[in-house]
Amino acid sequence: MKLKYIFMAAAMCLGMTSCSEDELNPESIFESNETMPENDFDRWLKTNYVDEYNIQVKYRFEFNESDKGYNLVPAEYDKAVAIAKLTKYLWLDAYAKVMGNTFIRTYCPKLIHLVGSPQYNTDGSVSIGVAEGGMKISLLNINSLDFENLDPDFLNYWYFHTMHHEFTHILHQTKDYPTIYKEVTPTGYTSQSWVNLSNQQALDRGFITPYASMNTDEDLCEMLSTYVTHTQKYWDDTVAKASDSGKAAIASKLDILRGYMEETWGMDIDALREEVLERQEHIDELDLKSLN
Repeated sequence: MKLKYIFMAAAMCLGMTSCSEDELNPESIFESNETMPENDFDRWLKTNYVDEYNIQVKYRFEFNESDKGYNLVPAEYDKAVAIAKLTKYLWLDAYAKVMGNTFIRTYCPKLIHLVGSPQYNTDGSVSIGVAEGGMKISLLNINSLDFENLDPDFLNYWYFHTMHHEFTHILHQTKDYPTIYKEVTPTGYTSQSWVNLSNQQALDRGFITPYASMNTDEDLCEMLSTYVTHTQKYWDDTVAKASDSGKAAIASKLDILRGYMEETWGMDIDALREEVLERQEHIDELDLKSLN
């Protein structure tokens, strides 16, 4: 279904007199104030998101919350329940364990919007998440969640890498990271041309992912989100593929990032990664279908 409304005059005037005498009804045919009755999931979200973390979750499709330039579909109810429980367990509770609830309530986006489908862009890329001004994160492709195969790599690719990435944007926009970070690979950033880089080319140039080469802000966020969602072995094996100059650049950026998070925010990114990875090991034990 293409979510783009086109309003057009359907009635043809048969005469100038009849057209001029017709009066338009000022009442909209769309019920703008219609609200759905509260259900068990709404009550669960209020307790576990609003009351605990001051975050609202929207899972029913709302036209005004969606990008009208894309063909998007609503999140399925059971997938929305599962993602809400996974997001709390793998992301919110992990940060709260390391940093405390007040940190989350203060700096986390105030709205999480769930969308059923991916968002395909004209440059050939696929958006796996969208953030707006530090206040809202849209998680896409919710309907692809497979209850029978809760693969951490899939979950991180589509959902939790995005959450860590966008949260890092909020932090550095609140308190900026050291300018020295921008001097590590100053001529390597490619702007929108990042879509043309392979993983190997990005690593050789000193970027942990192709998207990190877009600009220094995206670079910083990709470094943290990749680091905390993967094991040390994965990180070492990935960086080992880079050229010597690429290895040195990535190591330097990681040191600056670690220092920035520790000195500015009091966050130990290694402790955060340990907590995230520990939780990833237990996702099969979660009951994602009930609201207990």
